[in-house]
Amino acid sequence: MKSLKISSLIITVLFSFVFCHCAREDSRVSTREDRAELFDYIIEKTKEREAFSPVKNKNLNFDPVEEMMKFREEMIAAETDEALFDVLIKISNARRDRHLSISPVEGGIQVNDSLKRQAPLIFRVDFSTPGDYFFFVGDLAENMADYCGDQIPEIGDKLVAVNGEPVADFFEKAKPYIRHSSINGLWLKLAEAISLQNCMLPFTMDKEEISFVLEKIDGTEYTITLPYREPQTIAWEDHYKEHGEPRYKGFEMLYSVETFDLYISEGKDVLLLDWYGFGEELVQDMDHLVQYASENNMLELPLIWDGTRSRGGSKGAYAIQRLFPEPFKTTFGNVRISDVIPLFIANREKAFERRSGMLDAGVNETVDDGSWLMDWLRTDVQKAIDEGDEYSNNVPFKLAHLPKDSDGILQPAELHFSGPLVCFLGPHGGSHLDQFAAMVVDNNLAYTIGMPTGGYSNTWEWDEELIFPISKKPVVEFMWNIGHTIRPNGEILEGNAAQVDKYIPETRENYLNYYDNLIDEAMAWFSQQ
Repeated sequence: MKSLKISSLIITVLFSFVFCHCAREDSRVSTREDRAELFDYIIEKTKEREAFSPVKNKNLNFDPVEEMMKFREEMIAAETDEALFDVLIKISNARRDRHLSISPVEGGIQVNDSLKRQAPLIFRVDFSTPGDYFFFVGDLAENMADYCGDQIPEIGDKLVAVNGEPVADFFEKAKPYIRHSSINGLWLKLAEAISLQNCMLPFTMDKEEISFVLEKIDGTEYTITLPYREPQTIAWEDHYKEHGEPRYKGFEMLYSVETFDLYISEGKDVLLLDWYGFGEELVQDMDHLVQYASENNMLELPLIWDGTRSRGGSKGAYAIQRLFPEPFKTTFGNVRISDVIPLFIANREKAFERRSGMLDAGVNETVDDGSWLMDWLRTDVQKAIDEGDEYSNNVPFKLAHLPKDSDGILQPAELHFSGPLVCFLGPHGGSHLDQFAAMVVDNNLAYTIGMPTGGYSNTWEWDEELIFPISKKPVVEFMWNIGHTIRPNGEILEGNAAQVDKYIPETRENYLNYYDNLIDEAMAWFSQQ
């Protein structure tokens, strides 16, 4: 009887093992062996495809592949969709590239990416002391008393702890989830993420509230606990306003378009462009600007270009040709030769045949019909593939403004501004903004004030739907950076933003009047010209 019981137990255990094993094989995260092989595939293709930036790796003191390898065992052990998505985020972000991300695909691992809530508090970064940055309160809800009673935070209060963790520990915990290409970019994006709840910070997903320990200017500490809310339900005091007249004392708006808002000083002697980004309307907006300025005798006025809140896009060179009176060298670019470049060329061929204009991020980048780009891909890049080169040759960026044999020098447009120009820059944005800043700085076109841009720019990325090597089931979409952007000074741009002439960091002390400081510096410089 005892023997029968033991046999039954063994059968039960074996059945359970087989059942569980089969369940894991059928699951979206597959098996340990499959996850191990997928990890090895990601590393292999990263080594083959990634256009690594040695200058960025030096600036950030890291090796991308070594950082990715740290997550191998965690990926093999990930037995739920959430755990696998979590570790894939960290593997991708280990390359320190703001452009690169992962995203769910049909039939792949599933996460609750629809839940995006926020606590009614926004943080900013005190950049005053390199190596000793800290977070402070930058904005709060109008009805803050409803959330925390009499203990209402004040602008400038320093963040000490999050959910009981010292802020330094929270920083290290959150860092692997923040896409960044520079230290300043990491701090700024983490500041924006602290009070957010979404799948890109997985450890927040099971919480209904968040607590902060804050420190007032006099050193007094206090604790508040805040609920997560739908972002659209929060009415802000608006100290964090991204655009608008309150930012520019002594200026009034003349008109607003998709690309920028145009202001003029009270004395009618200085213009200011509050720049939104390098989007689809840039060409017509720039043409309208110079025509408007010409008709109103403004082309010779000093001009301030504020890109501290700018997004990326394309055709920055078109804007520079109209903002500056001097010739300049544009950015260049290349591609890393790998298994995906023939596919990349084929995709571009199809786009060219459709005359879609080589669309990237919804923006038509080329001033010709795309022939310059296709000529380069069919000749120089194909030759690099045939000869087994590591990279293609460097050519004017995406052949957007000039053909492949050009020296990269662009002339001013027939109608352009001719007065002195100041640029406000900062780490909020990057990509094509980084290119604009590099062209301005490396060609010495303007006096630059503020902080360097985000430091993330490449030519193209390659998106691929990952599948498990054994089960052949889809997982997520993964990205690789497959080409360098080359600054006019010859340096790789990724992780290597152009430096400003006058460094004025944003701090808890100057936060509420930061733009007054920038404008004062610009006006002082104009007076010396």
